[in-house]
Amino acid sequence: MADAKKLERPSAPERLRLAAMGLEAECSLTVDGVPARPEDLFGSPRDFIRGELMHRQGTSYQLPGGSAVYFGTGVIEVATPVIELERGWAARATRSLWEALERIRSELDAWDARNGRETRLVGFSAHYNVSFELPPGEPANGRTIEQLAHLLTYILPAPVMLLATNRRSTGVGVRPRKDRIEITSDFTPSPSLMIATAALIVGVVREVMAWPSYGLDELAKHGIPVIRGFRPMPHTSRKGWLARFSCYPKNPFTCDIDAEMWQAEGHGELSLRAIARQTVRHFWRSIRRISDPVTFRLIGAVVRGRGSPSLLELEDRPQEYEDVGKLCAWGALFPSSQLARSRYERVVIRAISGQQLRIDGQRLRPVGMSGWSAVVFRRDDNCREVIAIDDLVEHLDAWEQP
Repeated sequence: MADAKKLERPSAPERLRLAAMGLEAECSLTVDGVPARPEDLFGSPRDFIRGELMHRQGTSYQLPGGSAVYFGTGVIEVATPVIELERGWAARATRSLWEALERIRSELDAWDARNGRETRLVGFSAHYNVSFELPPGEPANGRTIEQLAHLLTYILPAPVMLLATNRRSTGVGVRPRKDRIEITSDFTPSPSLMIATAALIVGVVREVMAWPSYGLDELAKHGIPVIRGFRPMPHTSRKGWLARFSCYPKNPFTCDIDAEMWQAEGHGELSLRAIARQTVRHFWRSIRRISDPVTFRLIGAVVRGRGSPSLLELEDRPQEYEDVGKLCAWGALFPSSQLARSRYERVVIRAISGQQLRIDGQRLRPVGMSGWSAVVFRRDDNCREVIAIDDLVEHLDAWEQP
């Protein structure tokens, strides 16, 4: 028989047709109170996660709920499936991430019991990925994803600091990633604040994406306050930009967020909270368009300082960071009935289940994922076929039948 790989059809296009996003989280690991590298303790996630897992590549595996788990450099990483943007998507994405974290925590509990050890997941970082495309029918006119990332580094840090960071934080980053923008920040041990951060980031990114120019002169045109003396630095991992504490005249993570101590270009002296509030006010409509009502109110409460404190108001980083899955968990934040799975999410879950799909008389068995936008199938003739998840959405009803 001919080599199946040689018969493989060309890969499906990587770019999604619908605007979409995904979340990632990185957690470090301690064993009996001592930091440990997961890649040293375990060869792969299969060494502690039981049951059938679909392999992606290297040490990356798909969990039944749709998320992927793999080892980074010294951390356990979790990535949600891609989720199309519509009202309530931020809660769906965050729910998917926390379900995966709780599954990993449960499997580590079982490993602890078998081996007489005590492991803890320590929250490290979170990444918010937003698909990139120019408005339909508009010419690029010099606009690039790299320019967009640089511009966003001047807009996003202040509101993201209030919603997602703590007093030990070092920075908020923006990285261009071919077909998406990735915002890097702290892991947030509060699911509600993580939902709020995701909604704010996507609301801002999607609106700025439609601006006629990505030049820094757009900041003054739109009245976005920028701290005088701020200069972003190259990101410490991959290409991109970082608003590190040392890029500011003073450390914004340890200051009084209500003290009017920052000279903002064209706005006089403002507090960090006021800078965040004015930024959010400019993007209020786009944030509201994709937020659920509870999340929209939470964003407003934090940036106004009314009823919902920022983690930067606490004396130190909350203890919940130190034991993800136990000291902090998803809980019953949103009833399941209010969080129906998105179409993209459902496609990925069906693929991971291994359930066959029949298209045009051909039986297809899912055997893997290709990036975040396509499923790899094995046909009856043993050829591999890569199909974009956009093309699989129309087959969902048939695929989800018993």
